[in-house]
Amino acid sequence: MPDSRPIGVFDSGVGGLSVLREIRARLPSESLIYLADCGHVPYGEKTPEYIRERCRRIADFLIAQDCKALVLACNTATAAAAGDLRELYPQLPILAMEPAVKPAAAATRSGVVGVLATTGTLKSARFAALLDRFASDVRVVTQPCPGLVERIEAGDLSGPQTRELLQGFVAPLLAEGCDTLILGCTHYPFLRPLLGQMLPPDVTLIDTGAAVARHLQASLAARGLEACEPAAATRFWTSGDVEQLRKVLPILWGSEAPVSPFMD
Repeated sequence: MPDSRPIGVFDSGVGGLSVLREIRARLPSESLIYLADCGHVPYGEKTPEYIRERCRRIADFLIAQDCKALVLACNTATAAAAGDLRELYPQLPILAMEPAVKPAAAATRSGVVGVLATTGTLKSARFAALLDRFASDVRVVTQPCPGLVERIEAGDLSGPQTRELLQGFVAPLLAEGCDTLILGCTHYPFLRPLLGQMLPPDVTLIDTGAAVARHLQASLAARGLEACEPAAATRFWTSGDVEQLRKVLPILWGSEAPVSPFMD
């Protein structure tokens, strides 16, 4: 029987909307719930313990909304909490993000891969394990990007502040000879147009939103959880400023939508 229950997607803020767009494109029949933990953004500078506690609270809320699967649309949350959530909720498919080290290592021609990510992601054991497993034959140059998430949260994708910040993060990677850049935070795909103005045309940008959507589709099919009815309207919650999320949804999601407060 088809399963019309929604899929819950969450992030520290609005970055996971880049993943939500990929899920909507691949799974148009699925109903979606998105929770932006904007009252606690950014996760990248917080402790793993803090992030795990936030993820548990959000997961409990989404499960209470009868979600049939969860997607951690946040690299930092994945690094800190994916294993914890899978132990706590073994009955649910839980999909998560991780920097695309494997495809980047395969794509590079110069043998030098750059990574734009949050401090939390770059310091995580999960990221170190990815490097050990997939990047032994290439040189990986990492670049933490403090302040960039906040610009995207504000809906500023091309203004002077965002441009200056991004240029300062990209320049050292290009100076090192990187020809492939991993967008290691779900906020960063929204900066693809701006990056296109800064990067030589032969530099490849890689993120994992589309891959997560494909994995979600396969996981639902394997468990018989697919919907085949028209999807309900996507529902949005935020732990931060409701009006701010309403303001940026047309920019980042592509349309206006009602937003409810998440009071935990």
